[in-house]
Amino acid sequence: MEYVLAALMGYVLGSVPVSALVARRHGVDLHTTSDGNPGAWNALEQLGARRAWPAFVGDGLKALLPVAIAHVAWGYWPAYAAAAAAMAGHAFPLPDPRRGGKAVMCFVGAAIALSPLAALACAVLCAALTAVKGFAAGARAAVFAFPLAQLVTDPVEHVAATGALMTFIGALFLLRRRPARANAARDAARTA
Repeated sequence: MEYVLAALMGYVLGSVPVSALVARRHGVDLHTTSDGNPGAWNALEQLGARRAWPAFVGDGLKALLPVAIAHVAWGYWPAYAAAAAAMAGHAFPLPDPRRGGKAVMCFVGAAIALSPLAALACAVLCAALTAVKGFAAGARAAVFAFPLAQLVTDPVEHVAATGALMTFIGALFLLRRRPARANAARDAARTA
């Protein structure tokens, strides 16, 4: 029963379109910009850091909260179910599952709750690389480094579970990518 409750809590919070709501507050529809992804990164590209930070925090919190609650209440594996469901909720929200994002910030929020020490190490890496190479490099390196940091802090079964979550993100990137030609045609139609 705890797995069902954790997953339900994760999916419901994960499906809240935080980044799209933040962008809409500033007059931007993320579904019609860049790659159409209603996530924090697209919000950053469209709004700039000062106006997009609530999208990053919100997309992270919508996974961090149910995962942390499930972790405290029922343990690691129900928390993992909450993480997977939050990411699925972000990627395939109801009522229109085609309008979801790629769940990267949901993964980050879940990672903080699932493995705080590994997440802290990755936050330090992100900050260091951001200072040298910029936020895009720092953020990407931190996400990809998370399972390596987790190898030091957590059991290997937890690292394997992280691999499954990251595989889900990879599949979303493959499923949700738009060819450059489609992006150019959409942009041309919008400016015409």
